[in-house]
Amino acid sequence: MIWDIIISALLVIGGFFGLVGSYGLVKLPDQMTRLHAPTKATTLGVGAVLIASLIWFPTQQGTVTWHELMITLFLFLTAPITGFFIAKAHMHLGWDADELPRPGPDRNWATFAAPDQESLVDRVEAAARKG
Repeated sequence: MIWDIIISALLVIGGFFGLVGSYGLVKLPDQMTRLHAPTKATTLGVGAVLIASLIWFPTQQGTVTWHELMITLFLFLTAPITGFFIAKAHMHLGWDADELPRPGPDRNWATFAAPDQESLVDRVEAAARKG
């Protein structure tokens, strides 16, 4: 009985976080803020559903499955990295280096070349002009 309540609570929590993440993906104003909805809220939602499934199998069927644990670990490890790569791609394609805040004295963004060097964005634009 107590396991049913815990599993049900995890499923409701997972559904709520999935709904919040989906709503944020649609309604937030720009790409960088929309990036937070699926990487934060939806990850927690899917994680809660997978943990509920991980609890359900041993309590209801008497078998232990590790698939859900592996999927949960994979999700929690890869979602932040995916968000990081999407943010870096957005920085390269949408912003100039001088539009970004300075990271510190005598430092530069690692994704942009030094001011006297050609950046990745410059090379892509030059290649597009060549056709």
